[in-house]
Amino acid sequence: MSARQQRSRFRNARVWSGMLLSGILLTAISVLVNAQAARTVQDGVFTDAQARRGQGVYADQCGLCHGDTLEGSQGPPLTGDFFVSRWSAQPLSDLANKIRNTMPAGAPGSLSPQQSVDLVAHILKTSGFPAGKTDLASDEASLTRIAWPKTVVAAAAPASSGPGRAYPPLGNMAQLMRGIFFPNANLIFTVQTHDPAEKPKPAAGGGQTGGFSFVEWGAGIYGGWELVDNAAIALADASPLMLTPGIRCENGRLAPVNDPDWIKFTEQMIAVARKTYQASQTRKQDAVSEATGDLSDACAACHQAYRDVRGRGARAPDPTDPSNKANRCMAR
Repeated sequence: MSARQQRSRFRNARVWSGMLLSGILLTAISVLVNAQAARTVQDGVFTDAQARRGQGVYADQCGLCHGDTLEGSQGPPLTGDFFVSRWSAQPLSDLANKIRNTMPAGAPGSLSPQQSVDLVAHILKTSGFPAGKTDLASDEASLTRIAWPKTVVAAAAPASSGPGRAYPPLGNMAQLMRGIFFPNANLIFTVQTHDPAEKPKPAAGGGQTGGFSFVEWGAGIYGGWELVDNAAIALADASPLMLTPGIRCENGRLAPVNDPDWIKFTEQMIAVARKTYQASQTRKQDAVSEATGDLSDACAACHQAYRDVRGRGARAPDPTDPSNKANRCMAR
């Protein structure tokens, strides 16, 4: 073999060796990442010492509302099937962030990240999940990789109680939109320009100006961010009403509740409202402002298909034009 052939063979061997080593490293990293991603609360993600710290924080900050044994009192229970069914579809980071950003009710955001995960450890310990040798970390990346075991999720699923009662709708689709969807969506859109954390400023001379405002009235009773939470929940939980059999449009036509597009738009609204609620739970104005884009798109998609009837020359629809209302609830 010539010297050139030997050098070429040596170079090829180094290339293949490097490729093999890279492949081994990538495989090892992939296995490590997958192992981390597959970790659940059943795998000992906290220590007994951390749970005891969380127990102390709980007694000082949480017991009055959630009960001495997490059984629920003024606030919901933090253990049992109800609790697991509420949180088991989400990574552990969502529970930690809920505590960190919105608790305790009288002083939201006052707990440190470490106190928040210590409380999570106490909650998991009380729920019967095993302790491990390493504290539960407080960083978002670590918490996001921890899920709930599928067996726990299945066991916590609510049992069917048989056919529920059906009530005929009182209002039509337009009234449902104006009574629930329009005011709550606009309340969320207001976050684009107003920080819910800011205290409302009284009008000059006291009282309100410009007539009654349900937003100003509500802000005087509930906290600013709680208003946004409630608005997102209202949109999510009221959206299935759009699929109520027998509900009619403003023009008297039956709403096409079995139309695949109608169902798709309804499901999109539910998903967007849930996403908006999660954004609100961060207590960050920019997060909710970003979510309003998806909310606007979800409204517009359904309106364009079933509500907005263009006039001659593709003019914008006139809501006072009877012919516009006459054609609503018909797919274009």
